[in-house]
Amino acid sequence: MEFEDYIRILRKRWWIIAVAVVLTAGSALVFSELQHPEYTSTAEIVIEPARPDWGLAQSAKMLLRTYMTVADSYSWAQDVIDELQLPMTPEQLRSNAYFAAEDDRMVIKLEIEAYDGDQANDIARTWAQLLVQWRDNQNQRQNKEDRVYAYLRDQPHYAQSWPKTKVVTIAGGIFGLVIAGVIIFFQEWLEAGVIRTPQDLERQLNLTVMGTIPSGD
Repeated sequence: MEFEDYIRILRKRWWIIAVAVVLTAGSALVFSELQHPEYTSTAEIVIEPARPDWGLAQSAKMLLRTYMTVADSYSWAQDVIDELQLPMTPEQLRSNAYFAAEDDRMVIKLEIEAYDGDQANDIARTWAQLLVQWRDNQNQRQNKEDRVYAYLRDQPHYAQSWPKTKVVTIAGGIFGLVIAGVIIFFQEWLEAGVIRTPQDLERQLNLTVMGTIPSGD
């Protein structure tokens, strides 16, 4: 197909594209507005050796994932539930908690998902404080120069993680374009051999129409 053919198809079928995009994007927008908002609270616990010693720093990096594993447990989840009087089980709480060890920054990142942003912040803060307290207790058994400290970098903050209305609406519009493309392709395929106008004949035979015979009534 030549460029002129695409222009012809767009002029002829533009309404299909418009209707499909409006319907799918509009449906996606309505779907997003009907969703219950979900929030993710993020807390970062910094792990810091007591002295700037390369060997101690490397040991702390190696232990970073161990600290994360200790924190991400059912017993700690139960402690958080008891502290905040949450109406859920440790299994439910852990399913909404995500830990990550970032050894390049010496940080344990904690993310909590919840339908209430303030509650998500409270859970993240309480869980982080448990890790800080645990490290403080462990440090009491070690010499000061060998200790590894943990502290909350900033107060947890939450952001809405779902629904992402803009992203969903754009995705709906793109899906509409795909649907319109399939419909237009199918219609063009059905009409590929149909000649209705002199222009259709010229395109099919690559000839110039010199004249036409009017139909008799």
